[in-house]
Amino acid sequence: MELKVNGQAVTLPEIASDPAMPLLWVLRDGLNLTGTKYGCGIGACGACTVHVDGQPVRSCVTPSGAVAGKSVTTIEGLAVKDQPHAVQLAWLAEQVPQCGYCQSGMLMAAAALLAKNSKPSDADIDAAITNLCRCGTYPRVRAAIRQVAKGLKK
Repeated sequence: MELKVNGQAVTLPEIASDPAMPLLWVLRDGLNLTGTKYGCGIGACGACTVHVDGQPVRSCVTPSGAVAGKSVTTIEGLAVKDQPHAVQLAWLAEQVPQCGYCQSGMLMAAAALLAKNSKPSDADIDAAITNLCRCGTYPRVRAAIRQVAKGLKK
């Protein structure tokens, strides 16, 4: 099976070729893209969030066969040409990460939100960022999203 991951067409190795295998394990074990994290395995925590055709998807519950022919972006592909994405810069400026485990999924969810809605309200942020953070950095996450939104054009 072939996938387009982070802008590159990739042929999956045999270990990751079962279309029923969750996308998370294809990325981590098959393609060695370990930035996407395993959290709960049931799509509840969001640590495994990636973009599929620009939409945030919980990769732990998404069969790899469901994304064949679609564009998958992981945290490793969020930056463009070695330039950090605006949400990555805002995350650093607002000192969002604590333990950091949930952060790749949070960043992917925030980037998807801002791509769809350049001026999200607090309610929009709450609706889009359903990822769980055991460290409770939600106020900092919100501040970082607001920081990026201030710099975006409508």
